[in-house]
Amino acid sequence: METQLESAPAPDVRIVLVGTQHPGNIGSAARAMKTMGLSRLVLVAPEKAPDRDTQAMAAGADDLVEAAPVFATLAEAVADCRWVLGCTARSRRIQLEPLHPRDAARRALLAAANGPVALVFGRERTGLDNDELQLCHAAVHIPSDPAFSSLNLAAAVQVLAYELRCAVLDAAGADTQPTLAMRTAPPGEGSASHAELEGLFGQLAETLEQIDFHKGRAPESAMRKLRRLYLRANLDSADIRLLRGVLADAQRMARLAAAMGSVPAKIG
Repeated sequence: METQLESAPAPDVRIVLVGTQHPGNIGSAARAMKTMGLSRLVLVAPEKAPDRDTQAMAAGADDLVEAAPVFATLAEAVADCRWVLGCTARSRRIQLEPLHPRDAARRALLAAANGPVALVFGRERTGLDNDELQLCHAAVHIPSDPAFSSLNLAAAVQVLAYELRCAVLDAAGADTQPTLAMRTAPPGEGSASHAELEGLFGQLAETLEQIDFHKGRAPESAMRKLRRLYLRANLDSADIRLLRGVLADAQRMARLAAAMGSVPAKIG
């Protein structure tokens, strides 16, 4: 007889593979997912389409591959997500909060109760680039042996899928929802979508240029810090509308000032 734990519902979590170079790894990742009760596979600009190698490595998880949507960019693939975690093995200039896989899985489960969550995996050789990591709320690091840290893509997916499965089973068997001390809390009910946040960040970047905030300095550093600040705030859709309204007024005043010759005209 199936127990309550065995029948625990799968969370609203998608596994996103970016720029996969070997079709067989897509199948292996699908197999790793299905063994842990996950079914939402998403592909972003794979170098080669799924083929016979994919089918062979999927070993019965072909349905996940066949149902997987393909997007041109990561931004499109996670546009409706409430929380996005980037899986990376290296420290980069994009300073995201580093999470252990177990902590990441628990937070992802909490976030998935309020909207889609994405676990993002990069290319086999180079992983996720900085622009892609910048789209993530936090980074997941698998604590492999530094002396031999190379981890196959499907193996990395298996680690995260297993931890997520454990989190699901723990939650199903617990009397209360686990309480987690966290610096970057997963979003709650009504939180803004990824697309809404990216719209805000795009308008913010434009506004800072128009008011000459950077004064000749490179804008990347300030935008990285501002992104982290707003991501920690767990904004909802109403917050986004308010902030974008403020930015729209700032842009309007910048246009008026530029027309009157008060500030340099930096408006494209």
